[in-house]
Parts: sequence; structure tokens; C-alpha cells
Amino acid sequence: MARETNSGLSDLGGCQIEATLQLLDGKWKGVILHHLLKDDVLRFNELAKRLSSITHRMLSKQLRDMEVAGLVARTVYPVVPPRVDYSLTPLGRSLEPVLQAIGRWGQENLVSVEGAALKPSEGPVGSAAIMRSAA
Repeated sequence: MARETNSGLSDLGGCQIEATLQLLDGKWKGVILHHLLKDDVLRFNELAKRLSSITHRMLSKQLRDMEVAGLVARTVYPVVPPRVDYSLTPLGRSLEPVLQAIGRWGQENLVSVEGAALKPSEGPVGSAAIMRSAA
């Protein structure tokens, strides 16, 4: 019986993984989620300061994408100047264990991946090296 359940998941072709990775797609979404997990509610400019190398346009796009996906809630206050707060929805907050696992993996393995990048003649680096070591 357990075999049928597992084979049913493999028949989906990784759709759940693909869908989850699409939600976290891009360089910034995971980092934005991380900051919103830490501080609950942040204004646009506070996020922009914490992500100093992101453009306002990219930050706005990433927040909009996560809002459409139901991960982030945007609250607009009718004041002048306009005030907009961003917070995580329950769905966004449910990604906390995923982000923690990614953070742990990075803490444990990033040095070896970066070290491999310094020696390009010794073999593949980045995702190619990770895929070969996983195989």
C-alpha cells in the first residue's frame, strides 16, 4: 500500500516541488519572506533599506507577485503621504520551516560550494556540482 502512495506522488512529475519553487522564484522572494517572518509588519521603505541592492521596481514586483500568490498581505492606509504595510498571510507564514531549512542548508554547505567556485579546474560548481553530489 505504501508503495502505491509513493508511486502516485512520483507520477505527478514533481508538480508540488515545481509549484513551491515558483512561489519562491527569483533572487529576492526568500529574503523578503525572511524579513517579514522576523518583523511581522514592514513598510516598503523599511524593506528597501534592508535589501540595499534591490531596485524599488524589483521590490514592488516581487511584493506584488507574492500578494497575488496569497503569501503577502498589503495594507494601504488613507493618509498623506500614503502608508503601505506588508505582512505575511497564514499561507506565507507556513513557509517558515521551508525557509529555515534553506537557511540551515546554506549555513552547512555554502562554504564548500563557494570553495568549489574558487577552483574551476577541479570540476563543476553551483547547481551542477550539487546535482552530481546528490546522484
